[in-house]
Amino acid sequence: MLVEAIEKWPLDRLLPYAANARTHSEGQVAQLAGSIAEFGFNVPVLVDERGVLIAGHGRLLAARHLGLAEVPVIRLDHLTDAQARAYRLADNQLALNAGWDDELLAAELARLQEEGFSLDLIGLSDEDLDRLMAEAEADAEGDGVGEASEDDLPEPPAD
Repeated sequence: MLVEAIEKWPLDRLLPYAANARTHSEGQVAQLAGSIAEFGFNVPVLVDERGVLIAGHGRLLAARHLGLAEVPVIRLDHLTDAQARAYRLADNQLALNAGWDDELLAAELARLQEEGFSLDLIGLSDEDLDRLMAEAEADAEGDGVGEASEDDLPEPPAD
């Protein structure tokens, strides 16, 4: 099923799901607010037919933190109650099941830093940023890490 429309709703029309299992610390809400302030509110919150949140509890908290009057909303009227409850869990968990390619991530972070972009908006911990930036710097210096030697190359195919 495809989304038919994105609507704008006032914050007081949105109802947090009382049994939302996902928690949001003040620090994480501040990170979300910083992201919304920098990039815009690009991911609508998802609600059921009654206006109860299915996804976007953290974004709603960030919107309140920023003093926004309204947010983009997608109504998921096609989900059963059980599907909505399951989707709340899946929406939060599935992204956590992904990983990072540290080499590509480090290179992207280094490029952003060179352009003067604040890496605080990315959401990585200081420890992870330090580690990744050290890796990017080491790769830029050509320390051999991640580079193939002749011994690593496969033999050419025989004719």
